[in-house]
Amino acid sequence: MITLEEPSLLEAGLSEGDPARTIEWAVNTVGVDQIVVATSFGPAGMVNLHMVSEIAPQVPVVFVDTLYHFDETLELADIARRRYDLDLHVYRAADSREDFERVYGERLWEHDLETFHDLTKVKPMERALDGISGWITGRRRDQSSTRADLPLVEYNGRMKINPLVGWSREDVWAFIRDNEIPYNRLHDLGYASIGDEPLTTPTLLGEEERAGRWRGQGRLECGLHTL
Repeated sequence: MITLEEPSLLEAGLSEGDPARTIEWAVNTVGVDQIVVATSFGPAGMVNLHMVSEIAPQVPVVFVDTLYHFDETLELADIARRRYDLDLHVYRAADSREDFERVYGERLWEHDLETFHDLTKVKPMERALDGISGWITGRRRDQSSTRADLPLVEYNGRMKINPLVGWSREDVWAFIRDNEIPYNRLHDLGYASIGDEPLTTPTLLGEEERAGRWRGQGRLECGLHTL
């Protein structure tokens, strides 16, 4: 991993209204061999992949397969890989769900959610980011109260770029429609934000976008973005 000084966004001429420019700047600043796009193929992630495919298609894409994704999510991952000719790198806690449960037991999330997320999400992402100096995410401020203060670019020794941070949910879906970008079929069934199948429910009218994640458990984040 190369060492980067904290960037001056003002000098770079970046704005939250121009995510494509932010992506281009990030790739040029960090270096195409030192940056990845991290995605779970949500709507904002698909927008990022579409933009990156036009700006720097050689940038690697990282997907953490928790082994508990919906089939529809895995189907979309394959569609996106073929549509955008992605250099897709998949990271898992084990070769299969059966192998994982053989070691940690079934339904680990029910009695130790923190360990479940650490094993299935955080540890694989740590491996994905090993030696990497920057990563592009699909996080936005309007997704939840926990993301309300997100900056365009974060820096903690490694650069984390949030090109769509200032976009609304409506902005994302308008871009998807205008550019005929594929999306997860579950969104048509009321799932605003999609994570692991046993921990995701549809959202209700007026709820935050991520309210269907960890329903009733008083949380909106898995811990992955502490990296």
